[in-house]
Amino acid sequence: MNIHPMWDQYPDMKKDLADVLTVIDESVTIRDAQARKIVLDLLHAGGKLLRPAFFLLTAKMGETYDRDQLIHVAASIEVLHMATLIHDDIIDEAETRRGLPTVQSQFGAKYALYTGDYLFCVCFKILSKYATALSTVEFNTETVERVLIGELEQMNSRYNTDMTVKQYLRQISRKTAALFAMSCHMGAELSGAGKQAKINARKIGHEVGMAFQILDDILDFTQEANTLGKPVLEDMKQGVYSLPLIYAMERNRAAFLPLLEKKGDIQYEDADEVLALVKKYNGVEKAKEVATKYTNKAVARINKLPESESKKMMLALTEQLLQRQS
Repeated sequence: MNIHPMWDQYPDMKKDLADVLTVIDESVTIRDAQARKIVLDLLHAGGKLLRPAFFLLTAKMGETYDRDQLIHVAASIEVLHMATLIHDDIIDEAETRRGLPTVQSQFGAKYALYTGDYLFCVCFKILSKYATALSTVEFNTETVERVLIGELEQMNSRYNTDMTVKQYLRQISRKTAALFAMSCHMGAELSGAGKQAKINARKIGHEVGMAFQILDDILDFTQEANTLGKPVLEDMKQGVYSLPLIYAMERNRAAFLPLLEKKGDIQYEDADEVLALVKKYNGVEKAKEVATKYTNKAVARINKLPESESKKMMLALTEQLLQRQS
């Protein structure tokens, strides 16, 4: 199993996540050999598995702990995430994901669409067997709805040079943070934790998800493509404007407009000029301040949890987000 090296320092979690991948392997039973290979290649491309990890950590908040059930529900969460990635790549017309060619770049948008839809089916097939309460499935369904609304909002706001910070934060709250919030809430719920603990877990997930997405967008402006696993500034070229760019544009919109108005015709030298302007007008620094704010809020909530090894790991992972380079 290709488990990200960040889990080497947490051997118990590494084993749990390896078992999560095994469950997904066994659940992807599609007869189309090409589609199965695509799914498994993405699965084993070295993703961090943060959503199932946070689910498994919050699943220790209560008194109930059924490892087999939790591993399977964690698998459903990662499958759901994989489905959203494939659909996201279609919308963004992305060429690579985790250093590999995307489904849509290899086989076209229609093939990618059905592959993503198949993964949604796998997610709910697993949940139908292992979710002990209808509320778990309902909450999962509501989260899928929020994610898809976020994707639609992003698609409808492409090339919008009047994009505001508020609009961006609302989009990522639905597109990314909702899945982290769902993961943590479900973990607390399946552990038998109380109402307030579930609310707290959901808020932790939301704040971690917000910080994670903002930092992911910052890396698009600060890292090389071979480090990041995808082309840098690709979102910007596709008209998806993230926080560093939005903040920089607030300082001098006129400097950006001649470049961004080229839309699909933006060349590498134009992208380099946009990058220089973002740095000039401190877009990255301003975005980091927001990511730090969300990280600190998550850390403050985690610190209120009872002392445990899972609490220590949640703190370490959350603080580690601010230092990540890929």
